[in-house]
Amino acid sequence: MKSAYELAMERLSKTAPAAKLTAAQKADLAELDSVYAAKLAQADLSTREAIQAAQSAGDYQTEDLLRQRYAADKAKLESEREAKKDRVREG
Repeated sequence: MKSAYELAMERLSKTAPAAKLTAAQKADLAELDSVYAAKLAQADLSTREAIQAAQSAGDYQTEDLLRQRYAADKAKLESEREAKKDRVREG
């Protein structure tokens, strides 16, 4: 007996079959993941240090601003990564 997920995936593959990627495309996608994982880690590390400094100083307004900026930066980086991955898949 198949799960609902398996049935949904079967229907999806009938309407829009998954594209086959070349070895070069797979390597490019892996490279993009690696580069953006490093960028996200760097942003996370620097933000954590800045937040700790703001907490130590009791500057909660700056702490909130740092958290908001990090969330925006993270979303931007993830969006960039996905756009570049889409271009690799298309091309």
